[in-house]
Amino acid sequence: MKKIVKTLCAVAIAVSLTSCGVIGTVAGNGMIYTDMTQGEAVTGNTLGSKVGTAEAKNILGAVVIGDASIQAAAKSAGIKKISHVDSKKTTILGIYTTHTTIVYGE
Repeated sequence: MKKIVKTLCAVAIAVSLTSCGVIGTVAGNGMIYTDMTQGEAVTGNTLGSKVGTAEAKNILGAVVIGDASIQAAAKSAGIKKISHVDSKKTTILGIYTTHTTIVYGE
């Protein structure tokens, strides 16, 4: 019985440390669920009224699609002068992950 418990614990630890789609955040990685927004960059430009987003998705660590670049996010809202950039990171069990770039400016 002790051998089975030790084996199950070892498997649980190994699975928790090796997920398919891992997103690094300033707060660390949530093994079960992560949903957070964090600052990425800032410029000397004043805060604008436009907000643009761009997103990329990861499915099972096998398929990654999308364009989460700052350029794509700025283009989506017609932003020419960027004031700052945030990113939103979401993951569910490392199986489904999204990374959204959020650009603010004029």
